[in-house]
Amino acid sequence: MELVARLLEHAESVRFDNLPAAAVQAATVFITDSVAVGLAGSRHPRLPQVQAAAAGWGSGDAARDWSSGRRWPAPSAALLNAYQIHNQEFDCVHEGAVVHPLATILPALVAEAERATAAGRVISGAALIEALVLAVDVAATLGSAQAAPMRFFRPAMCGALGASLGLAKLAGLSRAATADTLGIAYSQLAGTMQAHVEGSPMLALQVGLAARAAVTALDLARAGFSGPRNVIEGPFGYFELFDAPLAPRLAQVQAVFEELGRRWRITEVSHKPYPTGRAAQGALDGLATLQASHGFSAAQVQQVELAAPPLILRLVGRPVRTDMDVNYARLCLPYLAATALLHGQVTLDAFARTALDEPATHALAQRVVTAVNDCPDPNALAPQTVRVTLHDGTVHRIDLPAVLGHPARPLPPAAQRAKFDACCAHAGLSAAATEQLHAACCNLADTRGIAPWVSLMKASAPCAT
Repeated sequence: MELVARLLEHAESVRFDNLPAAAVQAATVFITDSVAVGLAGSRHPRLPQVQAAAAGWGSGDAARDWSSGRRWPAPSAALLNAYQIHNQEFDCVHEGAVVHPLATILPALVAEAERATAAGRVISGAALIEALVLAVDVAATLGSAQAAPMRFFRPAMCGALGASLGLAKLAGLSRAATADTLGIAYSQLAGTMQAHVEGSPMLALQVGLAARAAVTALDLARAGFSGPRNVIEGPFGYFELFDAPLAPRLAQVQAVFEELGRRWRITEVSHKPYPTGRAAQGALDGLATLQASHGFSAAQVQQVELAAPPLILRLVGRPVRTDMDVNYARLCLPYLAATALLHGQVTLDAFARTALDEPATHALAQRVVTAVNDCPDPNALAPQTVRVTLHDGTVHRIDLPAVLGHPARPLPPAAQRAKFDACCAHAGLSAAATEQLHAACCNLADTRGIAPWVSLMKASAPCAT
């Protein structure tokens, strides 16, 4: 149980006052980003269906959703808000782990913080950040230590395990109860890449279910229920069951775990400049750069070629279809590339039904091809190369060792703020409400209690139909 012990030791050692300034700053930046993305997710046409189902899972007023502001039991609020963060594929990602950490972790922590506040235990912004930094460390460490191509939906699974330790930290549980929380969360793990392959709306809901699982794991452990303990390296632990046999690569996995407390994973998280999977960001980044540099139009393009690691093709190399659901289209690179060339950008409005059915977009999408480069890592998202051939034979090419939004090529602060504003506008927030929420997010570390901050997370527009 060496790896579990390492996680528990790290959970005990993390203290807000000892966090590097860079970790606190990164946590603040990505909490801000995730709140805005979650509000934008309130417009997803599937959200009313999820809310209708959740209404039958019990009543309560522990925590709010970030859509209507309606109060729910904490597990249901965590599920709904996690679904909102991930349902438009606009949320941040840890590339090395291939994990969307905040989509699961932040809603679970906020739901528990609201519940604790209602019970008279005020949770400060610093305490929330402390728990979140720990949870991201756990989720990204587990993801970074994996070797096999994804068959199970790693973002949800690693997110649930990270969230469980973050929740135990926030709740002040003992080491034994924290271990139980982890084990109970592990016992609920689920999520499959089949939803990704099919473009099913269950893909985003798997993240919501993971957030709910983490909250229920906390509740059971706090009530005294015990869970399995050797859930990381046991014979049916995480690596053996969901990744690859542990014994041949134990030293490599141990080395990743030994970085806990020295390498703060929140500082390695990437923004998404566009509302699509991180796997598609490189092509869009490359096309935008080439068009800006050379001034060609979509009408001049004969072919777009993307050469990328195998994971890129697995995630977004699907063909364009005439009957695409919005969830399929968000991860369809030919559609996204054609949209970017025709309109100069890919925005949240690019997935309206009228846009999905646009003949010119479909015609151009047929001229977008993808190929595997020589990167041997089955979990890598870079490097990538974008090559555009024009009808006159001119070829423009760009190599991307890192994609815009990665810590090596961070999204500029002005672009971060523009994304925040666009997401809030999509959710119907006024300029004044957007400014107030942004300021509250930026000042979270100095907030004595999170209740006023959470009260600002309410969309002003009804869900889309």
